[in-house]
Amino acid sequence: MSSGSSAKTRSDRAASLKLRPGTFAPVWQLLQRRQVWVQAGLCALMIVLLLLVTRGGTPPFAYRSGYIPQYDVLARTSFLVATEADQSHQFREGDMLVRGGRPLSTGDIQKLYAEHTSLNSQQGWGQLLARVMASVGIYVLLTVICGWFLHIHHRLLLEHTGRLAVLAASVVLVVLLSRVGSSDAWRAESIPLILFGMTLAIVFDRPLALLLTVAVSLVVSLSLGFSLPKYLLLASSVVVPTLMVTRIRSRTRLIHIGVVSGGIVLVVTLCISGIAGQSFGLSHWTHVSLVDEGDLLTHWSFAQRVLYGAAWYGVCVVLAGFLMTGLLPFLERVLDFQTDIRLLELGDAAHPVLRQLAQRAPGTYNHSINVASIAEAAAESIRADGLLVRVASYFHDIGKMFKPEYFIENQSTAGNQHDSLVPAMSTLVIVAHVKDGANLARQHRLPRSIIDLLEQHHGTTLVEYFFRQATLQHENAPDSRRPDETNYRYPGPRPQTREAAVLMMADSVESACRSLTDPTPSRIESLVGEIGLKRLLDGQFSECNLTLHELNAIQESLVKSLTAVYHGRIKYPSQQTA
Repeated sequence: MSSGSSAKTRSDRAASLKLRPGTFAPVWQLLQRRQVWVQAGLCALMIVLLLLVTRGGTPPFAYRSGYIPQYDVLARTSFLVATEADQSHQFREGDMLVRGGRPLSTGDIQKLYAEHTSLNSQQGWGQLLARVMASVGIYVLLTVICGWFLHIHHRLLLEHTGRLAVLAASVVLVVLLSRVGSSDAWRAESIPLILFGMTLAIVFDRPLALLLTVAVSLVVSLSLGFSLPKYLLLASSVVVPTLMVTRIRSRTRLIHIGVVSGGIVLVVTLCISGIAGQSFGLSHWTHVSLVDEGDLLTHWSFAQRVLYGAAWYGVCVVLAGFLMTGLLPFLERVLDFQTDIRLLELGDAAHPVLRQLAQRAPGTYNHSINVASIAEAAAESIRADGLLVRVASYFHDIGKMFKPEYFIENQSTAGNQHDSLVPAMSTLVIVAHVKDGANLARQHRLPRSIIDLLEQHHGTTLVEYFFRQATLQHENAPDSRRPDETNYRYPGPRPQTREAAVLMMADSVESACRSLTDPTPSRIESLVGEIGLKRLLDGQFSECNLTLHELNAIQESLVKSLTAVYHGRIKYPSQQTA
């Protein structure tokens, strides 16, 4: 009895250990997608290219002119080195090559590089394979970490294979350029990394830019044989401009970022040197000739080298910034995104589309200018992109220029064009301006973000005036067909971002305030609150993650701006009307 009971218990336990059906179903479905295998192949190709670019099978040469080794450097193998008199000098294993505590001169670098080359030539297949596997392991680990971050925070990027390919190619190119620029003649390995980080921060966001930049900096440091202090210096010089570069609207901002980056690199250098045991007495701030060579850095004191390095890093940041401004127009076209600089260019009143709007529909143009001024302030009140909202406001009604006389702001005293149309036809004319505007924006290659706001600024709202007209006509003629509300709504989509929601509110309240005969602050506040509540109950904000607190902040900002626009004025004695 006990045996059967124990057997049953064991079987129950075994059954409990079975995996529930469908445990690996999501993984299996993922592996069946062709796009996943394409992306995996893309990552594998990137790792292979990184292995070739970094020469992952051979140890890096870590010495540079001006570098101060802490200890004596001894020969690890026997080798020959050429001298200036076309002769060669034999070094044996254990011979002293360089004394510690002295900056390396050009001659020292030649000896050390000859020893490094000779040692690499003696490397066996086992050592080569071990280094290759270690390099591949590091690259795979970094790729998995970055891929996991993209899966959590940038899933849309993972689904766009083209953009992912551009990103992978950029990683390989940055590593290659950093290695090329790391020579003694340039010492500019940080410029490609800074350019990479700043561009990613503008194109995507700072967290992704920081992760990828730190990862690529690690790859570069390992391939160049940098020590941990050197890697920290390189990382700090790259991280600081990446954090500061998100909003670039002028070239002076780049200079400011360069100065700040140089100062931080100076502080990091002093801290690392202090940890390493360097002293900072007055003797370190004077010119000390340590080596009788022509190399500039070998004649400089420690303090002079630190100041020079910090200044050079600052210059690298400025150079990378100017290179970025030249590169961004190309990336904007390829990746279809906008920068602040691009938005400022689009916001110029001399833009061809805005000039046409001002000529064909001056009332709409004036309305767009007013919407832009109040919408930007409202967007900034909830920490949204105010510049994007302002520029999108300029273009949001460009579709009206095709039939300007059908819109109230462009109508004169000659009459209303809608008097000769049935409400259904008038609705079609009014609603069509959204589609016409989007098509015109695409023809002029406006950024996708502006086109999105243009298409969403009316959402699926009801064209109330003509729906009421149709309802009245049906009541007067009961035999007629009852108007369907869906036929009197904009096609959408509803606002997908907070910026689109702000533009919807600003456009609605600016138009409504024009109809107020006496726009007092209390009436403006009541009108804005009524429109906001109506849009909320209509579900227009259900897809843009707008909170009630943010909606309230938007309304308060709009009330403040509209009150300033429609404030009361003093009537002078000579004026009959004001």
